[in-house]
Amino acid sequence: MDSQHRPSPDSEEQTTSRKQKRGIGGIGWAVIGAVFFASLLAIGILPRLTQRSELQAAVKEASTLPTVNVITPRRANASTKLELTGSVIALNQTTIYARSTGYLRRWYADIGDRVRAGQLLAEIDSPDTDQQVLQANAELVQAQANVSQTRANLAKGISDLKQARANLLIARQSWERWQILVKKGAVAQQDADTKYATYQANLASVEAAQNTVNADSANIKAAQANVYASQANLQRNNVLQSYKKVTAPFSGVITARNVNTGVLISAGSSNTSTTSSISTTNTNTSNTSLYTIAAYDKLNVNVNVPQSLSQSLQTGQTAQITVRELPQRVFTGKVVRTSNAIDPNTRTLLAQLEVHNSDATLRPGMYANVRFAINRNNPPFVLPDSALVVNAGGTQVATVTKDERVHYQKVAVGRDYGTEVEITSGLTGNESLIATPTVDDTEGLHVQRVAQTK
Repeated sequence: MDSQHRPSPDSEEQTTSRKQKRGIGGIGWAVIGAVFFASLLAIGILPRLTQRSELQAAVKEASTLPTVNVITPRRANASTKLELTGSVIALNQTTIYARSTGYLRRWYADIGDRVRAGQLLAEIDSPDTDQQVLQANAELVQAQANVSQTRANLAKGISDLKQARANLLIARQSWERWQILVKKGAVAQQDADTKYATYQANLASVEAAQNTVNADSANIKAAQANVYASQANLQRNNVLQSYKKVTAPFSGVITARNVNTGVLISAGSSNTSTTSSISTTNTNTSNTSLYTIAAYDKLNVNVNVPQSLSQSLQTGQTAQITVRELPQRVFTGKVVRTSNAIDPNTRTLLAQLEVHNSDATLRPGMYANVRFAINRNNPPFVLPDSALVVNAGGTQVATVTKDERVHYQKVAVGRDYGTEVEITSGLTGNESLIATPTVDDTEGLHVQRVAQTK
């Protein structure tokens, strides 16, 4: 049994050889693994080292760049309040002048009095006008009498014409009979010639009577025309006489009285007037007006709307109106018309609002605050006023581009809110703007953004 289990020399050598091969193989594999892991380590570390080096270089470079605070433009609210200053004016105001010459007999209304349409304000003593009315009446009566006389003459002329025609008919028949008798030799030719002469005389009488009738007819037309002229003259003088009583053309308030009792009033020319003690008009000033009257039940408020908002204002739009003297009252006005033209001097649109003033609280000449609620389809951007740069190139903003460079962009400014302004053009809304640009922030300067706020 021992001989059977004892290895042979050859088998010992083979065993030793296999052990050596196994030892060499393990070391190789260990070396290969070490090289493999070293390669992986190198692949992971080297890029990181490179990135770290680049980051350190960028940080070093960034630490030397100027820093700027940037903001982004924001849209203004679609609904905005527009408050403007307006002027209150009377919807209907006029100055009353004299149409009749004479002395002021009496006045019945003074400054501040509320009057109704047609109310008697003053009376003028005008004897010249009264005499002209009497004369016009007499001329009318005379013209009417001439018409009656001419009609009577026409009637007589027509009667004479009828008689002349009858005589002409008899004379013609007699002449024709005598011609027959002459042919028969019953009468002499001289008698027939006498009948012919009588016929011709009657023919002339008819023509004369016809001319008289025609003339009388023409005279009637002329006399009737004189009647019409006299009636018109009388009517004109009656109207002038009615102007002796000065009445209110509409309901309103008397704002000025420029005359006193006894003042000579000259229609259509200047007159020296003594004014009311309340009026500021000099007593030696020539003035043709008697009163100034204004309607207070409705008033107008004129307001100038900036050009940038003129397209947002529509006829029929309402607004809140306040005055400083009445802090507790808020009036409602409605836009009734606009000038439809921009004033080249102020670049504004004149709008007129109508305000009901039944209690006469508002007075013409007042300054009023007009507040509109305006809805804008494309509201502008809003920026702090510190972001604007105004120089020879106009109004600009300093933007920071994608490559962190400063670039100046020209913009158009709208409304100014004090600390903020509206930008109507020049921005898209995606820009990064330097919040407070300085003279050191030149065009193309490489900068570093520090913070970005809305």
